Amino acid sequence: MSQKQSIIFFDGVCNLCNTSIDFVIQRDKKDHFLVGALQDETSKRILERFEVDKNYLDSIVLLESDQIYYKSTAALKIAKNLSGLWPLLHPLVILPESFRDFIYDWIGNNRYKWFGKKSTCRLPTKEERQKFLTEENLPDYLSAKV
Repeated sequence: MSQKQSIIFFDGVCNLCNTSIDFVIQRDKKDHFLVGALQDETSKRILERFEVDKNYLDSIVLLESDQIYYKSTAALKIAKNLSGLWPLLHPLVILPESFRDFIYDWIGNNRYKWFGKKSTCRLPTKEERQKFLTEENLPDYLSAKV
């Protein structure tokens, strides 16, 4: 497992979040990302180490190079590493974070109403399993610290 691998933590019961994770997995041609549901115990232990509230479900959380990123900053950093034209969105980080996060929060606050919610976290398909965070596939830089 690459030490440079970043981890995307997402709301595992949110339909929009799950669709977004499917989108990322399909475009992560260089295996830059692992993904884990915020509700998962392994995810909670990792995030606790970075002082993220274990009950936090308000946005995606990106762990990259021992740094935590939230909301629009996380989304733009993720886009930067996807195949296709998605990296062209990354320069939007020059916009004020408050403006970017206002839009992100507006969508996030309505995500269950607009896109629905699952009763349980999604399970990865057999093909996706290596992309999902587990105790067995923790990146080297985290395995000794969790």
